[in-house]
Amino acid sequence: MRMKRKHITGLLATALMVGGLLAGCSGKEEAAPASGDSKPKKAEFTFRLADNHPVDYPTVIGDKKFAELVNERTDGRIKIEVFPSGQLGDEKSVLEQVQLGAIEFTRINASPLAEFNDDISVLGLPYVFDSDEHLWNFLESEKGTELLDGLEASKMKGLAYYSSGSRSFYSTKPVKSLADLKGQKLRVQQSKVNIDLVSALGASATPMPYGEVFSGLQTGIIDGAENNLPSFDSSNHYQEAKNIILDHHQRTPEVLLISQTAWNKLSEEDQKIVKQAALDSVTTQKEEWAKWEQNSEKKLKDAGVTFTEVEDLTPWKEAVKPAIAQYHDKYKDLLDAIEAVK
Repeated sequence: MRMKRKHITGLLATALMVGGLLAGCSGKEEAAPASGDSKPKKAEFTFRLADNHPVDYPTVIGDKKFAELVNERTDGRIKIEVFPSGQLGDEKSVLEQVQLGAIEFTRINASPLAEFNDDISVLGLPYVFDSDEHLWNFLESEKGTELLDGLEASKMKGLAYYSSGSRSFYSTKPVKSLADLKGQKLRVQQSKVNIDLVSALGASATPMPYGEVFSGLQTGIIDGAENNLPSFDSSNHYQEAKNIILDHHQRTPEVLLISQTAWNKLSEEDQKIVKQAALDSVTTQKEEWAKWEQNSEKKLKDAGVTFTEVEDLTPWKEAVKPAIAQYHDKYKDLLDAIEAVK
């Protein structure tokens, strides 16, 4: 019996040794990375984001913050390369490429998106937002989110809104009041709302590509145009148009978009990461916009541009009422929602 016990004890010891060796070969030690495995993981997806503004413009800075957040939160699995300055084409052609899935992301003004979701037109109606705070109260509401979601039928998905400030009129001629706009030839975007707006204010609406505005001001084809302060500054239009009247007639935001094709490639978890990263990048973009606006105002005033702030918008609002009444009927529910978040 004693011999048998010794034999069994020996077998158990041997088994334990073998088991320990096997565990050492197939357990945690095997899974631990070698010193040469510390290289960054190769991206599963490399996407492109198109923006037509310069590299230091607030929307591009917002784009880059978004890309950075996505890269961090996916541990490098999703890489987004930002292409500013219209490198991938103008806004119209880029938007077409996003619909096709050839370009994955873009940043674009909300106005052209009304072609794909008619309700977005409400964001471009004049004098519907009293301030930036009023605008963002609406954009961040359920109705504002619904406008972004409404783009899915056109093979795009809206991720977030970016700030674009407010638009006002500037001219080569003195503009101190509403009466001074009468008869002036003012460049507008190719938009029925904008044409109706300018005509209702007594001016002559002149649709023209943005790139032709500077020469139009130089040659007198137009007397003025309308835009936000950073664009008035960066376009150099102030070199010809030395007068601006701040009526803040529109506060149309920018939109960060993803192609539905690219969206569908992502897992549900990654979709949530991309969406949240877009929303989180808004703070950076808004901060940069505020800085740029302040810098532009100082630069323009130093360059001799005369600023006139409209103290009472009532006459302006009354002047455009007949022209935009049709839109108020069409977008009643949305306009009620805008009114409710003042």
